[in-house]
Amino acid sequence: VEKIKNAFLEFCTQDILEINKIPESGSDRIYFRIITKEKSYIGLYSQNISENKTFIYFTNHFKSKDLAVPNIYFVNKDNSIYIQEDLGNQSLLEILENQGQTDFVFELFKKSLQKLAKIQILGHQNLDYKKCLTNQEFGKQAILSDLLYFKYYFLDTLKYPYNKQELLDDFEILGNYLGQSQFNFFLFRDFQSRNIIIKNNEPYFIDYQGGMRGSLLYDVASLLWQAKANLDFQWQEKLLNYYIQEVEVLLEQKLNKEEFTNQFNGFVLIRLLQVLGAYGFRGLFERKAHFLSSIPFALNNLKKYLNHALIQMNTPILYKILEHITSEEITHKFTIKKATDKTLLKIEINSFSYRNGVPIDESENGGGFIFDMRGIFNPGRFDEYKKLSGLDKSVRAFLEQNTRVLEFLNSVWDLIDISIENYMERNFKNLIINFGCTGGQHRSVFAAEETARHIRNKYNLKVKINHLNQLNWVK
Repeated sequence: VEKIKNAFLEFCTQDILEINKIPESGSDRIYFRIITKEKSYIGLYSQNISENKTFIYFTNHFKSKDLAVPNIYFVNKDNSIYIQEDLGNQSLLEILENQGQTDFVFELFKKSLQKLAKIQILGHQNLDYKKCLTNQEFGKQAILSDLLYFKYYFLDTLKYPYNKQELLDDFEILGNYLGQSQFNFFLFRDFQSRNIIIKNNEPYFIDYQGGMRGSLLYDVASLLWQAKANLDFQWQEKLLNYYIQEVEVLLEQKLNKEEFTNQFNGFVLIRLLQVLGAYGFRGLFERKAHFLSSIPFALNNLKKYLNHALIQMNTPILYKILEHITSEEITHKFTIKKATDKTLLKIEINSFSYRNGVPIDESENGGGFIFDMRGIFNPGRFDEYKKLSGLDKSVRAFLEQNTRVLEFLNSVWDLIDISIENYMERNFKNLIINFGCTGGQHRSVFAAEETARHIRNKYNLKVKINHLNQLNWVK
């Protein structure tokens, strides 16, 4: 936070009212919203300097062509921090989830595709692809890389027997077919509704630092077949046709619609498998709950694709595998059971001080969990945090950025989730979870609040939180 503050003060002299950390998603970049009396800004901190330089270069290039990306106002000397325009916090995905598939949302998707075509085709002009973060081109090798990502991080975790060489042969067929796409311009790479910010009913794009030269069709496939968006098949067809019209205008030529659509369907399959690989890596290996809970959406999306038989290729082993992983048995394996009105289980979470002793579970089954937070560095050692608690933003930011508390909690959640799911099935009524630290003020309070949020989001269960040492630290 101090580094962001100092960088901002190099940029301008406006008084900072607040600096709030924005919740992280899948990357290691840390975003902050900087609020002044006049307006707000976004500050980014990342030690991945190459990634920062690529994003800054792409942004300045696109902005010079008046494309829908944020302004970058300031970059510090070592490129670890930059200050950019705050486009707001309402994504196209959030609007879709709140409003459903309405005419207004459909128009937002059309605007997004129109602006996508511009950033792909106009942004491609004079773009130095040597500035790309990884590959300069999304060709056959990159396609095979995506398919292997799916194989190693999702398929192989299922322990499903298959002929590996025959599957690699099928991958080779797909790679050869799609690697020869004739529609190569700027490829956004992660073009999904979560990366489209709506400001004054106009879409703007973020998170394109992974871009490279590649097929126009991959980005459209990413947006129209995003699992969380779950767009109606008729919407997908209409929006694809609209996009084709926009591309024809920009290229000033008529496209072979049948060839274009067939290649599009091939890239849909590549994208669906790449997403499963990403969810597998982030969810099954890194144990991030959001990605783990997204796997059933991705499997249902893949099943929808297979049911429409959108691409006909001689890849028998791959199709046999896809039919297996989209079966009810596999989807059920990844589906998280949510609480209903009939669920008996109630969760009680306590933060406590070891000076006062460990809380006792007096419910009928007793037991529960006790987690010792004293191995996490204590913010209370610093004067500015002594009168604050784990409920305060500055304490939370300190713990997240300067300790291993999130790593600790991910391990805690792996343990308690097993009991929660078992207790729900067995109709147990109570489970107590205790977090203790020296004073019951900072670390244990933070852990209790974060764990309650995790349980509510994942299982929709009722959670009661008791901060047992609160009277000693309340302001």
